[in-house]
Amino acid sequence: MKIVLVTGATSGFGWATASKFVAQGNKVIITGRRQQRLQDFIQQHEHAKEKILPLCFDIQDKNATKNALNTMPEEWKHIQVLVNNAGLSRGLNEIQNGNFSDWEEMIDTNIKGLLYVSKIVVNFMIERNIEGHIINIGSTAGHEVYPKGNVYCATKHAVDALTKGMRLDLLQHNIKVSTVDPGMAETEFSVVRFHGDVEKAKKVYEGFEPLHAEDIADCILFIVNAPKHVNIAQILLMPAAQANTVTVKRQL
Repeated sequence: MKIVLVTGATSGFGWATASKFVAQGNKVIITGRRQQRLQDFIQQHEHAKEKILPLCFDIQDKNATKNALNTMPEEWKHIQVLVNNAGLSRGLNEIQNGNFSDWEEMIDTNIKGLLYVSKIVVNFMIERNIEGHIINIGSTAGHEVYPKGNVYCATKHAVDALTKGMRLDLLQHNIKVSTVDPGMAETEFSVVRFHGDVEKAKKVYEGFEPLHAEDIADCILFIVNAPKHVNIAQILLMPAAQANTVTVKRQL
């Protein structure tokens, strides 16, 4: 049994990943901004509620992040696996038409929020001499830039660079660092990107079967369950209908 922390566990990849860790008998810390969704998760996993710790805070808020993680009961601080899943995209505009608040939210969540959580949890691992594992959720957008994806793609390129940097820095502490980089996956991602426009979001996935949240969760568990001497550094996955960030075969 491991203690696992999953950020952004109130939907999508995070919810699916936390569910699979719970199903395997692990203790799971779930974090997110939506208190009701955290409670919904516990209700759905009623049989294992004593193994779930919900923490409601926004990783964009450094002080809230520090307070939530540092005030956890001591037994929950023995985190062996951190899944830095929380992230988002806002807007789809050419750079000259970009929205400052959209840019700030993406940078504050995808980069700074990941750093806030990682610094605290990594120090938990080092102080307790835990051979831990960090899995950052990247994107195909961290490998190539697509039209109007400028700032979002930049944040995911940053996640890729941070992952590589963490792997170097944490090697001496026996902490593995991996990344899972999905292509087009149908979650709340496009709804958030288009500021709640559900119909516009649906059109993104018309004519093909996108990845599902469970596909990404399966990759994360595959990485974590690898033998001790193995670190699966990166998994890049796309739906069968997708060849790169802009090339998709649709059956319309």
